Amino acid sequence: MSQRDQDIYTSAPLRSLLAEETVALLPGLQRCAGTHALMVSAAVGDEPPVLPLLGNWTRLSVADDRYGGDIRASSEEPMPFVDDAFDLVLLRHALEVSAMPQDLLEEASRVLAPGGVMALTGLHPFSAWLPWMMWRTRGRTPAMHSPILLERWVRRIELDVERVERVGGMWPSSRAGLDAAHAFGGGYLLIARKRRRVATPLRLKPKPVPASVGVGLAPGARRNTAS
Repeated sequence: MSQRDQDIYTSAPLRSLLAEETVALLPGLQRCAGTHALMVSAAVGDEPPVLPLLGNWTRLSVADDRYGGDIRASSEEPMPFVDDAFDLVLLRHALEVSAMPQDLLEEASRVLAPGGVMALTGLHPFSAWLPWMMWRTRGRTPAMHSPILLERWVRRIELDVERVERVGGMWPSSRAGLDAAHAFGGGYLLIARKRRRVATPLRLKPKPVPASVGVGLAPGARRNTAS
């Protein structure tokens, strides 16, 4: 998907959908706490949700094989972050425009700390948004993944799915709806948590207990126990 085609994410209908997604995400993310969070978005200049218990956001945009934003790098290589670096990872429509969506998902899990939250949003492939997207992109529609498929991918990388639902309006509109969740919405959200590592107990070697010694007694003598 070319950069010109990706400008669809700055259109009024999709910006409204992003706003509706944010409203729907907030209840599930309000308790996320920590010092660092990561957002990877298909929309250039996208703003992360305001979460009072999280300190700093690293913001990336992704298009085909490149990351932009706070860091510029190739998306065909591992993310330039250490393992377990973030307490929250938010992928906003990023899998739709990534050249290797499963690799991106695995990298997002790698940099997510155990016990941390991963949130995904995207366009639902079985919605009335599909014809509009095909018309706006001249048939070069982003890869729209179903939440059922994403649940399979997520569970393979040691994440437990906590919430999946459709969000946004049934039809593309420039006005964000008041009710972000909708049974036939054009978008979806998925929230999962990374499993904590199980601590393996060490096998302790038993320490031998020394036999009692009758200090001061001659060999063969017995201590008198009478009071």
